Amino acid sequence: MLDGRNGCNGMASLSKPEDNTADNAKQAGSAPRYSRRLSDKILIAFHHACDQGDYEIGEQLLHILENMLTRRTVPPDANRRKSIESLVAAHERLWHLRHPEKSFS
Repeated sequence: MLDGRNGCNGMASLSKPEDNTADNAKQAGSAPRYSRRLSDKILIAFHHACDQGDYEIGEQLLHILENMLTRRTVPPDANRRKSIESLVAAHERLWHLRHPEKSFS
């Protein structure tokens, strides 16, 4: 039975109010809050690509991340050194994945 209060077939909506955070922020006139920096999300995507064996996509993601970290920022980023160290470690991981016979473990 269709009911205007509960959606289709008389069932309650499955979405939770907190699922619409971005919509609520737009309605309130403020920008949505994000839990991670874009550079962190790109690094996570790199590791995901490597885990799936897609090394070319991983390499492209590293180039994007490198471009983001090497351009000048107006206020210097306090986490810049840590970010660059993470970038170097990611390059090392990609190299070891592409050259397993030369790994010195």
